[in-house]
Amino acid sequence: MSLKAFHLVFIILSILLTLMFGIWGVVNHGSSGKTAELVMGIISLAGTIGLSLYLRYFLNKLKHVSYL
Repeated sequence: MSLKAFHLVFIILSILLTLMFGIWGVVNHGSSGKTAELVMGIISLAGTIGLSLYLRYFLNKLKHVSYL
């Protein structure tokens, strides 16, 4: 596995993790009413957007490099 392929997998897993954590924080705020969970959820969802933008940048920058 090349460094590009590893980095791609790592970014995708990070996006999924931050997305699920953000959803959990926002939904859990609805049942518990704690502000900290809402803030964590919103920050995590913002991180999901940031990681998605980074993924697009990464793919555009290294499109000429092979995955092998």
